[in-house]
Parts: sequence; C-alpha cells; structure tokens
Amino acid sequence: MRKRAAVLYGAVVVLAGSVTAVPAEARTSHVAAAVPVGKVGWKKCGTADHPTLECGSVQVPLDYAHPTGRKVTLALSRVPHTAKTYQGPLLVNPGGPGGSGLSLAAFVASALPKAVAAQYDVIGFDPRGVGASKPALDCAPGYFNAVRPDSVPSTPALEKANLDRVKSYAAACGKKYADLLPHIDTVDAATDMDSIRRALGAQKINYFGYSYGTYLGSVYAKLFPERVRRLVLDSVVDPTGVWYDDNLQQDYAFDARHRAFMAWIAKYDSTYRLGTDPARVEAKWYAMRAALAKKPAGGKVGASELEDTFIPGGYYNGYWPDLAKAFAAYANDKETGPLVEAYETFGAVDASGDNGYGVYASVQCRDVSWPRDWRQWREDNWAVYDKAPFMAWSNAWYNAPCAYWPTAAKRPVNIANSKLPPVLLFQATDDAATPYEGGVTVHRLLARSSLVVEQGGGNHGITLSGNTCLDKYLAAYLTDGTVPRGHGGAADAVCRKVPDPKPQSAKTTATKVAADPSSGAAESSPGATLHTLVRFHG
Repeated sequence: MRKRAAVLYGAVVVLAGSVTAVPAEARTSHVAAAVPVGKVGWKKCGTADHPTLECGSVQVPLDYAHPTGRKVTLALSRVPHTAKTYQGPLLVNPGGPGGSGLSLAAFVASALPKAVAAQYDVIGFDPRGVGASKPALDCAPGYFNAVRPDSVPSTPALEKANLDRVKSYAAACGKKYADLLPHIDTVDAATDMDSIRRALGAQKINYFGYSYGTYLGSVYAKLFPERVRRLVLDSVVDPTGVWYDDNLQQDYAFDARHRAFMAWIAKYDSTYRLGTDPARVEAKWYAMRAALAKKPAGGKVGASELEDTFIPGGYYNGYWPDLAKAFAAYANDKETGPLVEAYETFGAVDASGDNGYGVYASVQCRDVSWPRDWRQWREDNWAVYDKAPFMAWSNAWYNAPCAYWPTAAKRPVNIANSKLPPVLLFQATDDAATPYEGGVTVHRLLARSSLVVEQGGGNHGITLSGNTCLDKYLAAYLTDGTVPRGHGGAADAVCRKVPDPKPQSAKTTATKVAADPSSGAAESSPGATLHTLVRFHG
C-alpha cells in the first residue's frame, strides 16, 4: 500500500492455500514471548502542550527464534493515568508501516474526553527500525530528492530510469541491513507489542490503531487473543489483499478521490477560476502535470513531485484549500511559488521520511510474497493507469523495490478471530487509502466486532478528527466496553461526515477553524493535527 490500502470496488480473492491461520513465525513468537523483559524506566520528557509526557525504552530480541541473542531497543512514550479507576495501558499506533507513535500518545490523551483518557496509561511506541528505536533504518538517504524521473514510464528510457532507482534501493537495503531485514515485519512488530505489555507489567492491553495500525492490531490479536482487553481499529486495512493486490485496487480509490477534489474546486470557481466543469478542471491538472514534466517548477516540482504533493489530498480534504490555491496560481498565472511551497509542505521527504519509507518497504516486502517478474508489474499497472491514472505509476514505483527485495517473504496471517472481546471498527465510505470494503471484511472476520461507518466521508483516520458522532462511540467503548449492535446491512452505526472545507479567506482564524474544521485553514483543525501523525505513505 502506498499508505494503507484496501479494496473499494470489490473484495480481493486470495488463492486457496496462500493464507495461513498462524504461520510458523507466529508459533515461534508465542514461545519467545515467555522470555523475561526488563521493566520500563520512565523519565519525564514533557512539553508545554503535554507536561505529563514520559519517555522510556525496552529491549527485545532481534530474532524471537533466538531470544537470548542480539537485542533491539524500542522507544516508548507514556501519558500516565490520573483517575482512581485504572483500565490499563492503551497502546496507540499511527500506521505506516514506518510511522512513529511517540507523539501519538500525547495527541490521543489530549483528544479523548478527559474523564476517559484519565483512566489509561496512553502508550506510544516506535516499532522496530523506526524513529527513536535503535537501530533505525535508512537504506538510501535522499532517495526522494527532487527532481525524480517522471513516474509514468511512457518511454523505455523512463522505465529504465525508474527501474534502476528501485533496484538500487533494494540492493542498498540488503547491503546495509542484511542482518536486520529478516526481522522487520508485522509478526515481529506484533510480538514486540507483547514484549511491551510484559515490560509494563500488564496482564492485558488495550489497543488503538489507525490505518496499517489496524492490520498490526489484528495480527497481534490473532497471535495473542488472550491478551486483548479492548481493540479499536480506525480506517481498516483489508487483510485479504496484502500487499500487491491492495495497492492496485487502492489506485482506483485514489483516482476517485482526486476527481472528488476536482469537483470541489469546480464548485468554488469564483475563488479558483479554473472552471465549473469538474472534467475540465481535471484536464487542467493533467496539463499542469505535463508542463512540469518538461520544466519543473522552481527546479523542484516535476511530474513525480506534483503527484507527491497532491496525493496527501486523497488522505485528508483539509489540505484541499492549500492545494487548490497552488494549482490555480500555476494554471491561471504561471506562478510557481505557491506550488513549490505546497510541495515543501506536503510532498518533500525529510530524514524521518527516509527512515519511515525504509521501514515501510522492509515490512511490506518481508510480510508476503510479491511478483518477481517485472512484466507482471508492467501489465497490471498499465491496465490500472488506463482507468485510474492519478496515482497508478507513482504507487507502483513506491512499492517496486519489493520485486527485487533481498530477503525471502513470509506468508500472510489470516486474522479471522472468534476469541476476542467486543472490537470497535471505524470506516469512512469514501476513504481512498483504506477503502470501505476493508472495514466490511474485517468486521466479518472478527466475530464480535462492531462497525461504525462515516457515511460519505473520504478522509483517512476519522476518529478524534472533529466528528463528534464518531467520537461518542469511541468514548463509550473506552469507558466501559459498550459497542453499537445492528443497523441493517454491514454497519452497526452510521454517522454523517464532517462537511468538506471551504476556500480559505483572510478572515479565517485559528480559533474559528478549531471550532469549525470546515472553515478553511486546515492547519489548526483536529483532523490536521491527527494527519501530521498519521503520515501519508504508510
């Protein structure tokens, strides 16, 4: 998945025998999880916004098949409980794979109702290889530096240039981290979570995961069902398509979401002056892309960088006003400054992004097998591009190192589970990164789950983002385990979406946005805060 993928237009069918209930790695994890781990030594690391935040770490085996061997260090954060009623640790994960969870703990603790958050130790963690955990992966620093070859391989030379890049990336990872790559995957990360549980001295954990974090949480629940107290999964990965088929299907969903953005721009023609016909607005966007392929804006924003800049708009519509402003400035007046600024805000990859991508590739390429014949990639992605061009080839190259990955793949985990307490799922109907079918599929696979749907919503990561209806169900569940049951169809409860944003104006203030996320300037809204933590590619 480019970030977190699933199926929108129909369930992906996995060939019989390609999914195993509990792989050999999982059985090894159960044995290794009995190895003692030290307690976490917490130290104060509070900030002005989060004064009670604490930091710590725990050492876990690199290889759970050899638990007394080499160790890796996992970085942790904690917002301690303050209420007399204590419901245990609440582990939180922002997705990825490759996303850092240290800051998410403080966000969740502050975004939940105070009475609810006070009953939990909210625990953030950087999974193995990520961020402040040691060692942290960075296979090829600057891999995404501008200007890259056009992602659409319209000539043999462009295809070769892109292929050379992904081959070199895979080779660099294999050369630099040959000892680590066999142990960077979802099963190991889930086993790490149980090591964290034991280091915290808890009999069970509560878990709250976004995006890929829903798959991580589902795998943990499969491996350690007796250790799950409560489980919240927001924007749900379809586990039946991990990862190659999910990516192909995700391209269709992102294309639809991009067209919804074009229609939004057309609605506000008086602001953006790009026309009232969504199809013509879209044509202007692709004309901009063609022009940038020939002459990158500011020497930074070529065709591939333009895609990097606009793909985040498929995750969160709060970015639409800024992106539309940059688009209009270039298309109407040939101004490149706003476009370069938008790229630097939304598309450019820094050192933490390099690290995140390294873990993303390592986990997904190791989790499951990928096609090793580039001819299949070429055929499949051109077929997608013909119908859904917006992200097809950008997404293909993002994942293409897996065609040449130096470590052997594991088998996917069948997350079907009848041993859990009630589980709460959240899913938007028009989510592009983890489309609706993923939530429906996991709802079916987790026997006692309840599905809360945001009708008409297209954002990715929908709780604690300004929708009070969704947050009501989340708070009730974390308070006493209450879940909704039955609404007809797949959903157990339905909430209306938060209104789409409006164009920014000089009168828009941070105070107004905080009270009304639809008012324009996304940077101050709850959704924008969450989406700085639930990162784009992963």
